[in-house]
Amino acid sequence: MSILEVKNLKKSFDDTEVIRDISFSMEEGEAITIIGSSGSGKTTLLRCLNSLETPDSGVIKVKDDVIFDSSIPETRSAEMIRKKRLHFGLVFQSFNLFPQYTAFENVMLAPMLHLKEDTWKAKGITSKDLIDRAEELLAQMGLSDRMTNYPHELSGGQQQRVAIARALAMMPDILCFDEPTSALDPELTGEVLRVIRGLADKKTTMIIVTHEMSFAHDVSDKIIFMDNGLIEEEGTPEEVIDNPKNERTKQFLANYKKER
Repeated sequence: MSILEVKNLKKSFDDTEVIRDISFSMEEGEAITIIGSSGSGKTTLLRCLNSLETPDSGVIKVKDDVIFDSSIPETRSAEMIRKKRLHFGLVFQSFNLFPQYTAFENVMLAPMLHLKEDTWKAKGITSKDLIDRAEELLAQMGLSDRMTNYPHELSGGQQQRVAIARALAMMPDILCFDEPTSALDPELTGEVLRVIRGLADKKTTMIIVTHEMSFAHDVSDKIIFMDNGLIEEEGTPEEVIDNPKNERTKQFLANYKKER
């Protein structure tokens, strides 16, 4: 059974079709990387999956549960949106940490809010469990000595690693990255990519939007190339990056190599 199924997803802003007809699935433990030019619909797709945007039509299922269906009004309700967000964790390109909170507090904020609302009650999770997990995640990110630092006291790479720990703290089924290194210089890019590579080695289920082609090749089980709101090609890194069949994919990769 696929952990995620997306069928015929569409999204427009005014008269502009940004996602035209997207369908794909992924298995638990898989890392899928989405590549494509700016404006191809990659970020909008992630935002639809994370309920930051509401698709115009289509179906999204997680673990065979329907979390969005344009033909079922209930899946558009605020309560449903709140629940389905728990399936996904999103790491933004610009970190989006709360400046008034320390690294530890940033990681703890959402889990503690959900603890008060009994989100974790059925799983028997306590506040101590959440504290232990936050400390463990920050240690995993190499930030044990930065837990009490505020965002302005951290480098960009450290802030992004806090953001990754924050997303993981909610125990999502699928972790999404939206251009996680685009705001970083080359040295800091490397440290964030090493963390994501480590998550892939642990078979964390991930969807990664990136322009880092060599990283995408090494870390991905599947590559999706998007263009003009459509999936033009998908397959293994060897199929899509090394031996693309679609002419638009070939053009995109050729332009990328020239820019490098």
